[in-house]
Amino acid sequence: MRIVVLAGGIGGARFLRGLLQAAPEADVTVIGNTGDDIHLFGLKVCPDLDTVMYTLGGGIDEERGWGRSDETFRVKDELAEYGVGPEWFGLGDRDFATHIVRTQMIGAGYPLSAVTEALCDRWRPGVRLLPMSDDRVETHVAVTLDGERRVVHFQEYWVRLRASVPAEAVVPVGAEQAKPAPGVLEAIAEADVVLFPPSNPVVSIGTILSVPGIREAIAEAGVPVVGLSPIVGDAPVRGMADKVLAAVGVEATAAAVARHYGSGLLDGWLVDTVDTAAVPDVEAAGIRCRAVPLMMTDTDATAEMARAALALAEEVRG
Repeated sequence: MRIVVLAGGIGGARFLRGLLQAAPEADVTVIGNTGDDIHLFGLKVCPDLDTVMYTLGGGIDEERGWGRSDETFRVKDELAEYGVGPEWFGLGDRDFATHIVRTQMIGAGYPLSAVTEALCDRWRPGVRLLPMSDDRVETHVAVTLDGERRVVHFQEYWVRLRASVPAEAVVPVGAEQAKPAPGVLEAIAEADVVLFPPSNPVVSIGTILSVPGIREAIAEAGVPVVGLSPIVGDAPVRGMADKVLAAVGVEATAAAVARHYGSGLLDGWLVDTVDTAAVPDVEAAGIRCRAVPLMMTDTDATAEMARAALALAEEVRG
């Protein structure tokens, strides 16, 4: 079975770990969000790609869900002594090595897709990890700070501001001019099923879908497209998805997120058992819906979620 998964960071990475347990023989291609990418200390940092790579490769900090295990922050501390920031973004010493290698390779003329493949040669994540695009796309958020409207990088909004102020608009800068990375459209065309894990529907999966050609390829692939709700009981399972959903005029409910994706894209949608009452609303929108436990408490529980997604895909295919 050829499975394509659109993935953001922590939620997408943890779902993928469950999927690999549930379908160990499957050929899995992951299209990773690069809208979170940021240049720091002269280095290109790809948080979502790295979180998938480290999580599946056994190098993630399990407690935080991002960054390397057994990490130290001496370089960051030394940079701070020089007055060099930003101090709010936690790059660890081991993590720095990844970004140095990536930046050197890009400086030598390699595209991000080739660089990601080279990095994965070390980590062996068990999936084919593709950036959504080799072109530079950065998600920016419009906010009002101290009475002044300004635009900040998504990382600043999420990490420094902790989404403490309303997001007035979310814009994937550069997406309209970007092209899907090599292999992305081919993987979608050859897929047997496409999955949307419980990643952020606006700034993770939404950003991937904003690259011209990707949404259309999924809609036209003629295979089941099944998503898992990141909203459980009218609240995000993790993170602050409700803040960016509000910016695009979408309620923070499982049914509203399904309608946001739309029946032209989604064939099936899984909601948590606490949201069973939402099933008729989703089905009224033309999307097959089932209620199952959606808390990724451990890999076994996540594998059950993945099995339920694949089962719903078969039901849709029926």
